Amino acid sequence: MLTREENELVTKTGPGTPMGEVMRRYWIPALLSRELAEPDGPPVRVQLLGEQLVAFRDTQGRIGLLDEFCPHRRVSLWLGRNEDSGLRCVYHGWKFDVAGNCVDQMNEPEECSFTHKVRTTAYPTVELGGIIWAYMGPREKMPPLPQFEWTQVPESHRHVSKVIEECNWLQALEGGIDTSHAPILHRTITPTTNKAGIPVLGPFVRGKAPTLEVDVTDYGYRYVGIRPLEEDEIYVRSYHYVMPFTQIRPQQFRYRDRGMRPIAAGHFWVPMDDEHCMVWNWFYSFGDEPLTDEDRLERGSGNGPEHVDQTTFRGRGNRQNNWLIDRQVQKTETFSGIDGINAQDRAVQESMGPIVDRSKEYLGPADRAIIVTRRLLLQAIKTVGEGGDPPGVGTSYYQARAVERILPKHVPWREALLPEMYPGAEPVAVAP
Repeated sequence: MLTREENELVTKTGPGTPMGEVMRRYWIPALLSRELAEPDGPPVRVQLLGEQLVAFRDTQGRIGLLDEFCPHRRVSLWLGRNEDSGLRCVYHGWKFDVAGNCVDQMNEPEECSFTHKVRTTAYPTVELGGIIWAYMGPREKMPPLPQFEWTQVPESHRHVSKVIEECNWLQALEGGIDTSHAPILHRTITPTTNKAGIPVLGPFVRGKAPTLEVDVTDYGYRYVGIRPLEEDEIYVRSYHYVMPFTQIRPQQFRYRDRGMRPIAAGHFWVPMDDEHCMVWNWFYSFGDEPLTDEDRLERGSGNGPEHVDQTTFRGRGNRQNNWLIDRQVQKTETFSGIDGINAQDRAVQESMGPIVDRSKEYLGPADRAIIVTRRLLLQAIKTVGEGGDPPGVGTSYYQARAVERILPKHVPWREALLPEMYPGAEPVAVAP
């Protein structure tokens, strides 16, 4: 558990907050590239870390990410005209370039213009892996680009989606890195159902309760859940946590009809404000075979068009409609009765309330990864507050990959899995 004071520290991410200062030291997913598909197209509202922003692609194709409100009279620039290499406020015609410089003032006589004195907040951006990323911290502390392995594969081999979750970022993240819940919440309860879920006869469900092992690294940690199977075997499922909001995991649900293809996946849980986060979902093929159109529909995940409005990025199941739980399905087909694996995650995490009170929890050994995460976040707050660099601002996570295997009990998992978890590189060392 955390004290209420510690809980406040790790959950609040607005401007000037300790956790907000940590978050601003990383590249942050801001919006999908396809949301700004064309130069001089409509601007898009973006909310990050409690800040209301507006994004646009200018005439040259450059991305601007500005304070949403014009510094003249605080009118929303989302109403603005995206034209001739800048975003122009429709109220008085002040125009801003992608760097936040005021370049024109239509309401001022030319001899009275003071454009050179006016600038609005603008954040650096980069396009990578179909995402527009923003950096909101001190320029001199800007880290290397977020070149996760999946951002380096061809577009045909990767897929990215997103959905708003109506709770604080940390309880969403903690739900994602909690491996012990997955074969419980997400399991099917009959082998004949066509509902999405972890197969009841598969090793993830057949395995007994996991033992967790966590290796802290310079980017966060790697960890495994080790589940005893029948006879002399264990099921080992590995993950990576990359500070501050990233999980890399195996893609368990990709081989019912086409064999075990080499696909991995993960999430970002990015704070919008203290009571909402944007959950980014990505998966990729690291083999020769590209993803299919069916893959991109994300039918079983709860992230595709069936479950998420692709214009507003809001889930169709929510607190107001009880997450569309079907009690008959709960009795006969799936453990939860909620359709879609990540829709199930959103339901349980949102059910905790906007910000869960961690001082009332009762944690156990199965919560080891969550406990380590909280320690890392609290330490990062301390480190940044003292002028240092938090974990995960280097490049050691670039080739991190998560895998799962059934192993003989006598085979050490590190010996068997670490070469695959860092393909083409030396395994990242355990932090001192």
